[in-house]
Amino acid sequence: MEHLKLEPIGVIRTPYTRLEDMPIQPGGGKDVQGELIIEPEYRDGLADLDGFSHIYLLYLFHRTKTTTLSVVPFMDDRPRGVFSTRAPVRPNHIGLSVVELKSVQGCRVKIVNIDILDGTPLLDIKPYIQAFDSVGKTRSGWMGSERSEVESRRSDSRFT
Repeated sequence: MEHLKLEPIGVIRTPYTRLEDMPIQPGGGKDVQGELIIEPEYRDGLADLDGFSHIYLLYLFHRTKTTTLSVVPFMDDRPRGVFSTRAPVRPNHIGLSVVELKSVQGCRVKIVNIDILDGTPLLDIKPYIQAFDSVGKTRSGWMGSERSEVESRRSDSRFT
């Protein structure tokens, strides 16, 4: 397969400057504000985005140096296949977060409930659309933690 090249459309600004002690999911970044700084050539792509309450952010785990197919995730104590986790050491080092959209002003997008390292390259933005994205009955596999435990959990150095 021909090598695909992804180019960032901007950068994610957050108060998190160290990988350690960050929230492990957006719920742990409740009320934490961040900002997307979009490159000027992509500004027109932000038209109509402000009508959505939440957006998906696709980004690069740019500080991840390794790839592995088995990890011990933050919310477990045994090895799991990387594709059954949200660990950053995946083959393509791509991250995904759902955040609340506050405003769009020119090339700046204000967001809240963020769990991403400051300076992270942003690959794409997609709107969260309840009619498309919300699902009824689900299973969470090995993940048995309560929301409050996930929200209070912080990262350590295992994926740095």
